[in-house]
Amino acid sequence: MSFQDIHMDRYACIGDVLSRMEPITLEEMNTVKLMNRTDTKYLTNWQTLQQMARHWESLFFVQDINGLRKARYTTLYFDTPDAITYTIHHNQHLMRQKVRQRHYLDTGNIFIEVKNKVNTGRTKKKRIEIPESAWGDLYSYPEMAAFLRQKVWITDQPMLPRLQNFFERVTLVNKARTERITIDSNIRFKNKVSEHEADVSDLVIVEVKQDGNKPSDFKKLLLDARVQQRGLSKYCLGMLLTDENIKYNRFKDKIRYVSKLTGSPLSILSNKY
Repeated sequence: MSFQDIHMDRYACIGDVLSRMEPITLEEMNTVKLMNRTDTKYLTNWQTLQQMARHWESLFFVQDINGLRKARYTTLYFDTPDAITYTIHHNQHLMRQKVRQRHYLDTGNIFIEVKNKVNTGRTKKKRIEIPESAWGDLYSYPEMAAFLRQKVWITDQPMLPRLQNFFERVTLVNKARTERITIDSNIRFKNKVSEHEADVSDLVIVEVKQDGNKPSDFKKLLLDARVQQRGLSKYCLGMLLTDENIKYNRFKDKIRYVSKLTGSPLSILSNKY
């Protein structure tokens, strides 16, 4: 069975649920202002997600963009030759930063984003829209270069394309509009330096974004499904699977956990243990 056939088969159940759910438009999503936001990540798999999906219809809206309830993304991460943004994350610094371009494949919009994790645990993201011709290059488009000079503090070295990912996202909003959930799946990576590729399409990464300490419907579903809080950056995961020359010790347990979730060993790191 091909990758496409496997994907269509396992998505069918969740797709049926999404088709019955009440939609929320992108314009309406902009009104879901989570001003005192907390973000919590979880790792799970397709089997568990399908079990949870049976409860979504009565609890959540699903984001709908031009009739599509599952969005396709590709993200291009930039880093220095010595992978400083990856290394700072690996070394567990509380202050860290990522620079990336994100292409919304279904709408054609492309953004340059600078994502900061601050020492309070909060995540702050700044971005501007860029033309398609600026994809893959940080410095040739004057407005983007100016934006980066203002926002990037992690390094003054030139940053080059390092890793590209491809994934699909479903976005849910609870009926009280105090909680937003992103569900990323069918994740694949291509390293722009090593040229290695990796497929973790059986992994599901869930992020729950809440307004303050209000009750969370989705966290209750995760608790009932025995899914524990556990985060892993897609950039770090992709680097771990496609670059043999980076540090990895602090991520060993998470990689083993992902292997257990997906039921398959991770190909490139397996010869490092």
